[in-house]
Amino acid sequence: MENNGTTKVNINNLQFYYGDFHALTDISLKFAANQVTALIGPSGCGKSTLLRCINRMNDLIPRTSVQGEIMYAGNNIYHPSVDVVTLRRHIGMVFQKPNPFPKTIYENIAYGLRVNGVKDRTYIGERVERSLRRAALWEEVKDRLNESALGLSGGQQQRLCIARALAVEPDVLLMDEPASALDPIATQKIEELIHELKDSLTIIIVTHNMQQAARVSDVTAFFYLGRLIEDGPTDAIFTRPNLKQTSDYITGRFG
Repeated sequence: MENNGTTKVNINNLQFYYGDFHALTDISLKFAANQVTALIGPSGCGKSTLLRCINRMNDLIPRTSVQGEIMYAGNNIYHPSVDVVTLRRHIGMVFQKPNPFPKTIYENIAYGLRVNGVKDRTYIGERVERSLRRAALWEEVKDRLNESALGLSGGQQQRLCIARALAVEPDVLLMDEPASALDPIATQKIEELIHELKDSLTIIIVTHNMQQAARVSDVTAFFYLGRLIEDGPTDAIFTRPNLKQTSDYITGRFG
């Protein structure tokens, strides 16, 4: 699908295998700057696998293989010359369940900066505050920065994980069902945050929640059995999809 903005990530003819299992078949998809793309489809259809391909998290799983290309910043991210640590700094990820480190709130955010060689305490402090503000968490934790992050509520922990990802100033943010473990109020905060963050980021979100996809995304891509069935502007996919299979899934006839 063509998009009007600058393409940030361009997937061409991607095939992905877990051992002999062909998990993704011939995926081609573009992700535009400052847009939210929702990946939808039944469990096991390849959404999270695709998300993890985009920052090479699947490299950590034995006996996986990739064909085709994922282009980012003019390079195929699977080229041998690509440094995976640097790639993941540019393409951050937030997981389904909040996973704060067993450290203070401050150190959770500062950690990525320190790993990347930043030593200036003043700079780190400024970046911690900025990241927590961007994640809409600063006012709630500014007086608790030296307390354990594990003492936060589930919704606060997830926003902390988003702040942690933002601290190294990524270009793209991958979100794998970021609100599925949260209550409705925390979910609303995450969705509002996504709207604000897309001014400065390309966001790709996996969600099982059709209403959430409709609320937060500009573009929706529907997957089934490891294939991309249909993609396009979210309002079109939800109100006038081209394919009956897409319509059946969105209206709850299967999946």
